[in-house]
Amino acid sequence: MDSVSLLHHFDDMEDPRVDRHKLHALPDILLIMFCGVICGAESCRDFVDFAESKLDYLKRFTPLNSGIPSKNTFSRVISSLDPEQFKRCFLQWVQGIQQELGNVIAIDGKTLRRSFDQASKRSPIHMVSAFASEARLVLAQQKVEEKSNEITAIPKLLEVLDLNGAIITLDAMGCQKTITQKIIERGGDYVIAVKGNQDKLHQQITTHFNNLFDMQYHKHVDTDCVEEVSRGRIESRKCLSTNSIDWLGGEEQWHGLRSVIAVQAKRTVDGRTSCETRYYISSLEPCSAELNHIIRSHWGVENSLHWILDVVFREDDSRFRSGNAPENMAILRHSALNQLQAAKPSFKKDMNIKRLRKKAGWDNETLDKIITATI
Repeated sequence: MDSVSLLHHFDDMEDPRVDRHKLHALPDILLIMFCGVICGAESCRDFVDFAESKLDYLKRFTPLNSGIPSKNTFSRVISSLDPEQFKRCFLQWVQGIQQELGNVIAIDGKTLRRSFDQASKRSPIHMVSAFASEARLVLAQQKVEEKSNEITAIPKLLEVLDLNGAIITLDAMGCQKTITQKIIERGGDYVIAVKGNQDKLHQQITTHFNNLFDMQYHKHVDTDCVEEVSRGRIESRKCLSTNSIDWLGGEEQWHGLRSVIAVQAKRTVDGRTSCETRYYISSLEPCSAELNHIIRSHWGVENSLHWILDVVFREDDSRFRSGNAPENMAILRHSALNQLQAAKPSFKKDMNIKRLRKKAGWDNETLDKIITATI
């Protein structure tokens, strides 16, 4: 049978274990963990149970001459693997397919809430991910160092991505001059939210757009309106954008800045209407229809990545804490989610990720389709 499509990118992983203590080959351990996460495994004990129940299936890929690794072996390996090397192996896979994934890349962070370790006084780790919004695939991830924040992690993440022709979307934490410079230098464009952490910029843009939403015509302002109705909820988004920014003090410090944007979002649920206005800066020309779509697609990182990791993969309940285990398991979950997303088009349209994981655990043919799927 053909090898698992993703795992051959991990062939050059260095095994951190002492040679004389190696009973099980590293590729065998990674195979069990990868397939196990796809099928719902959440702990080292789960990996053992999965391997025992799927022993005949796994032997189609490798003889497992030494049997199934113990839960302690799984724990030692996932805790001691070099996360930087693990991440580079993951990137080898996604870099070959990035051009096929659309041009909007959403960057956002997420805390692994139970990854804190009281014994070593280590805080929960925070991961910043790059997410291809249209293909719903993770492109890369970067751990935020302790006593730091996303501002330092985002440039490192941008360094490993191919930004040529890409549009990077960021929330307000990424609204930094150094980050806009990095994106432009690497051949990308950006759409970045502006809030109070850039108080002067936020106040200037707010003041400029303050009275424009009630006007029928706006000189030098492009307008787009979208309304969606879903399950009794009515949502409208009115987008205003302009490249007339002479009034914006210090605009030359924001590399590549071409337009400022305001989006007024109204939501009506059960007869109650709420309204919120959000502001953005962008290196793109002021085409409000395109910008409205790009800004909306950014939130796919919440629904198609963070929500799935929390609710389907139960990431916030994960008890992996020691060593490099929390970061390595996050990379493993991203790998499994990518493989599941790649396989989804081969199944019924109503097949979601949760159902697909269950089906993979019950049916070997389904698991075959998932682990050998290509983008």
